[in-house]
Amino acid sequence: MYNYSMKLSVIVPVYNEENTVREILDKILSVSVDKEIIIVDDGSTDKTRERLIDYSDKIGKAGQIRIVTHEKNLGKGRAVRTAIEFIQGDLAIIQDADLEYEPAEYIRLIDAIKYENADVVYGSRFLGKRHVTSRLHRLANWVLTFLTNILYGSNLTDMPTCYKLFKSELLKNLKLESNGFTIDAEITAKLLKKGIKIPEVPISYRGRSYHEGKKITWKDGFAIMAILIKYRFLP
Repeated sequence: MYNYSMKLSVIVPVYNEENTVREILDKILSVSVDKEIIIVDDGSTDKTRERLIDYSDKIGKAGQIRIVTHEKNLGKGRAVRTAIEFIQGDLAIIQDADLEYEPAEYIRLIDAIKYENADVVYGSRFLGKRHVTSRLHRLANWVLTFLTNILYGSNLTDMPTCYKLFKSELLKNLKLESNGFTIDAEITAKLLKKGIKIPEVPISYRGRSYHEGKKITWKDGFAIMAILIKYRFLP
């Protein structure tokens, strides 16, 4: 067991991930930290829910996995907001179920919280790396991160990263409102407006294509830009 006294809450929003959800849960459980897993099935229409129930029954780790369900698809942001209500750990991280991010990286982020005495840390796919996503996705990430830095005076390299590790009380106090993929922009905007510094550490990443099930689209990119501008100028 990793020698760190804080408990980690892993938030897993899931929508139609029947082919990957068991594998990502195996990976999360294999990380040697004290943790709980809060899964929100966001109205899946495939066999995701059945896979989750079967998995939790088989591993028999009472209290370590909590499954919450939305009867219809409400969006990633709403799933994250639902999960926040159940957090019991000292730290919290969001984990997509599509295998793009590697849970073994939790240790690196936790170390940054510990040794930098930070309240939040982001895992950057672009620190010291190149070509970790397609050219189009690199461009989209660059535009959104550049806009964030211009609006908020920050120096981030990967604003839209899924891997954002928080002290749980900080996350709970953000009073989030987003329902969709704009949740990452809202989180970042509200942190930066509070004057909270966001250190980054490099992480590994295996991007998947739309053919493989990637759900975010160019329309979401424009919505994210609108959210960044909105929260910059709200009182």
